[in-house]
Amino acid sequence: MRVRIFFSEAFRSLSGNISTTVAATLTVLIGMFLLGLFIALGSWVLAWSDSVEGQLEVRVFFEPDVTTNQINRVRGKLDSLPQAETIVFVSSDEALTRMEREFPELVTNLSTNPLPDAYEIKPRGADDVEVIASSLEPLPPGVESVSFPRETTERVREVASVIEFVFLSAAVILLIASTILIANTIRLSIFARRREIEVMKLVGASNWFIRGPFILEGLVCGLLGSIAAIVLLFLGREFALPKLVSPAIGGDSGVSAWSFELVALIILGVGLLLGAAGAAITLRRFLRV
Repeated sequence: MRVRIFFSEAFRSLSGNISTTVAATLTVLIGMFLLGLFIALGSWVLAWSDSVEGQLEVRVFFEPDVTTNQINRVRGKLDSLPQAETIVFVSSDEALTRMEREFPELVTNLSTNPLPDAYEIKPRGADDVEVIASSLEPLPPGVESVSFPRETTERVREVASVIEFVFLSAAVILLIASTILIANTIRLSIFARRREIEVMKLVGASNWFIRGPFILEGLVCGLLGSIAAIVLLFLGREFALPKLVSPAIGGDSGVSAWSFELVALIILGVGLLLGAAGAAITLRRFLRV
C-alpha cells in the first residue's frame, strides 16, 4: 500500500511539474554525458600510458670477451631484483637474426657479427627502470654498458600522474556540480509543495514517508537522463567517433578504453544515485518543521 502511494505521488508530481521534470532530466543527461566522455577518454589515455610503460626495457650489453661465469653472476643479481618482471638473455647470434628480420638493409654484407650478448629486462613499472639500472652500478665484470630510455621513462611517469590527477579531479567536480544542479532543480518542485510537506509532518507522517515520493521522483529523473546520455554516447561512438579518430589512433595499436557496456552501467548507477541524492539533500530543509 505504502509503495503504491509512493509511486502515485511521485508520478503525479512528475506529470504535474513537466518543466521541472524536464530540467532535472536534462541536468542529469548533460552531467552523465560529460562523465561518459571523461571515462572513455581517461581510460583510453591510461591504457595508452600502460602500453607505453609495458614497452620500457633495461638492456645489459656484455663485452665481446665475456665469460659464461660473468654472465651467470649478472643473471643472479638480476634475479634477486623484485622490480624485474622478466629477464631474457639474447645471444649475439639471436640479436643478428632479429636485425636481419627487422632491418635487413643494416646488416647487408657484414663480415662479422658486431652485436654483443645482452640481457633484456622488463620492469614491473616505469618507476622500476632506474632502480634496475642503478643496481648494476658500478658495472659488473664483463658488462660493457647498461641502457634504458631515460627521457621516455620520465615522460611516461609524468603523463600517467597528470592523467590520473586530471581524470579524478574532473570526475569529482562533475559529480558535485551535477548533484548541486539536480538538487536546485528538484527544489522548485518541493518548494511548490512545501505547505503539503509541513501539513504531513504536523499530522505525524515520518520523514521517510515524506521523502519516499520525492526520492522516487529523483530516481526517475536520474534514470531518464542516464538512458538519454547512454543513447547519445552510443550514437557518438557509432557515427561520430569513426570520422574523428584516424586508424593510427584507433584500435590497431591494441590500446582501447573501457568497454561501452561498463561505461553505460557506471553512468546508469551514478545517474540514479545523483537523482536520489539531489532529492534527499533538498528535502532536509523542508523536513525541519
